[in-house]
Amino acid sequence: MNTRVSIAGVEFKNPVTTASGTFGSGMEYAELVDLNRLGAVTTKGVAIVPWPGNPTPRVAETHGGMLNAIGLQNPGVDVLLERDIPFLKHYDTRIIVNVCGKTAEDYVAVVEKLADAPVDLLEINISCPNVREGGIAFGQDPRMVESITREIKQHAKQPVIMKLSPNVTDITKTAKAAEAGGADALSLINTLTGMKIDINRRTFLLANKTGGMSGPAVKPVALRMVYQTANAVSIPVIGMGGIATAEDALEFLMAGASMVAVGTANFYNPRATLDVIEGIEKYMESSRVEDIKELIGCVK
Repeated sequence: MNTRVSIAGVEFKNPVTTASGTFGSGMEYAELVDLNRLGAVTTKGVAIVPWPGNPTPRVAETHGGMLNAIGLQNPGVDVLLERDIPFLKHYDTRIIVNVCGKTAEDYVAVVEKLADAPVDLLEINISCPNVREGGIAFGQDPRMVESITREIKQHAKQPVIMKLSPNVTDITKTAKAAEAGGADALSLINTLTGMKIDINRRTFLLANKTGGMSGPAVKPVALRMVYQTANAVSIPVIGMGGIATAEDALEFLMAGASMVAVGTANFYNPRATLDVIEGIEKYMESSRVEDIKELIGCVK
């Protein structure tokens, strides 16, 4: 039974990774999860300098999910290079580093810092607000997507995954723009913009007013967007958004994703990634599927 998949020339032992921002760099989970079992660990978003994030409160539960307005709080790329990457190199798993920035120069600076690091792929978070363009997310304008992708590709030594924002009218336009800019792969979806109001205090529950919605409630939207994207581009797609079980993961694979990422489920079930991997293996065994590639994109 073969569970190996390949993205941009990088081979993974299985198609399961972690969604950025839900697993740290694996340190918090290492006592509970055998990181050697994961296809990859995708790190929390990292910027060229430390980011303090948004004021609190910045997390709220919703029906079937959660809202977060963490604001990409992170200690900066230097800490990642000195602490997190050496930690992950102790494990037999691929390393995907998520990169964030507020300008094109920010992204390029991080990418250049990572050029000689033992990192397998870079995932670029283009849901960040572009401060030069009045705060619009890089990922909401196809022209901006193509431009930032091309710029990053000129400086990156590792293959580049562009992480797409679902907060657009037509996901295939931004997907095609990233492909035109030279992206090696795409990952989606990032969180959907949402809001919650505290009726007793008559104010917004999150200090930021809005936050990113994730969890089981977003899965049907994510699955539809992954299917559309996988059928619109010729580069691999990593699917995410509400994946909590092997059945969820298999839906994304059948829709055309070459790999999947488990996110919010890690917060309430630290073993979620392992449950998904073991569940996929059991499904393949019981369904007599010899190679996981038989399942990828089998639903048209």
